[in-house]
Amino acid sequence: MQDYQAPADLLKDRIIMVTGAGSGIGRTAAKAYAAHGATVILVGRTVSKLESVYDEIESAGHPKPAIVPLNFEGAAVKEYEELAMTIEDNFNRLDGLLHNAAILGTRSPVELYDPEIWSKVMQVNATAPFLLSRAMIPLLRKSDAASVIFTSSGVGRKAKAYWGAYAVSKFAIEGMSQLLAEELDDDRNNVRVNSLNPGATRTNMRARAYPAENPQHNPKPEDLMPVYLYLMGRDSRELSGQQIDAQPK
Repeated sequence: MQDYQAPADLLKDRIIMVTGAGSGIGRTAAKAYAAHGATVILVGRTVSKLESVYDEIESAGHPKPAIVPLNFEGAAVKEYEELAMTIEDNFNRLDGLLHNAAILGTRSPVELYDPEIWSKVMQVNATAPFLLSRAMIPLLRKSDAASVIFTSSGVGRKAKAYWGAYAVSKFAIEGMSQLLAEELDDDRNNVRVNSLNPGATRTNMRARAYPAENPQHNPKPEDLMPVYLYLMGRDSRELSGQQIDAQPK
């Protein structure tokens, strides 16, 4: 899977939403999906970052993307439902959803963890993906082969001390991924759901979590794209309910 060679037209005419599309892995995935033919819906908090991704995609001659500014920390249920209606009006369906947006919070013992930061991390990392998935499921069901990717973490599969709300939120993501994989495994079998652990990657979040680490020792987001393309494209149509690692162990 890590060596997957994606066909140039892998995602031609597909409608794919990417959260946290303004930077890091989300930005890279959005550009990779667009380069393989997808119309990408760019979701994120910072409009200027989304506009930068939009411009890069458009200038490269790929399908024109869409921008959806959405702050997961404070977005209400109605905003997710309105987004679903907008997508239905413009595209009628959704073929892919990459849940990538997340925040780190603080690394500290539970007994010292700030409750406000805990709530914020859980809201962005766990509750928002639930609300977005809930709103998008009817649109995903309209696709002939939809893929949902939940971004996990090593500390969401085996907790480590001092990772606090981030670890717990990623455990929640693993549970949500498994739950939806079973709930959407029906006779139509047209929506698959998997969790993906990118591993140590050269991103700003990784740098904040490991400030003493040499980032050059970690792969760039671009290096992980074969797995992201494989899971979003037609060659993974039979794969669902799995915990996948973007980097070989």
